[in-house]
Amino acid sequence: MADSDREIERKFLPDGLPEGLDDLPGTKIRQGYIAITGAGTEVRIRKEARRHLLTVKDGHGESRGEVEIEITPAQFASLWPLTKGRRLRKVRYDVPHEGLTVQVDVYRRRHKGLLTAEVEFPDEEAAGRFQAPAWLGREVTGDEHYSNRNLARHGLPQGTGR
Repeated sequence: MADSDREIERKFLPDGLPEGLDDLPGTKIRQGYIAITGAGTEVRIRKEARRHLLTVKDGHGESRGEVEIEITPAQFASLWPLTKGRRLRKVRYDVPHEGLTVQVDVYRRRHKGLLTAEVEFPDEEAAGRFQAPAWLGREVTGDEHYSNRNLARHGLPQGTGR
């Protein structure tokens, strides 16, 4: 994948919902994994409001390859059965913070009670400079227990208390 197809993000476990979240619109997301390799490559589909996406990601941690393609609702529907046993449902809120967007995910169904927050950056230098506000809680960037692909396959990590 080309460098322009890189996703650079850090992930956190907020201790609770940030102040003002109730005032922001949430987007319901259905996400399922078609393929997941041990080497860190994944193929997933996602329904996000009215958008339907096919995404291929490669790698682990803060900087990963990513290619995303918009697909039709019919294509999504035909691929969805291939994700059985590897699905997530969540509501995403975009929280502005110092010129960036913190995406707060409130998980539903079998992941109910889990909150995560991700911040995407234009480059690795900006990711390194980022000073996380206290409400973001513990950083879990690179912790595979909290990767969406593992959550979709295995559920909540042991000992999360959530």
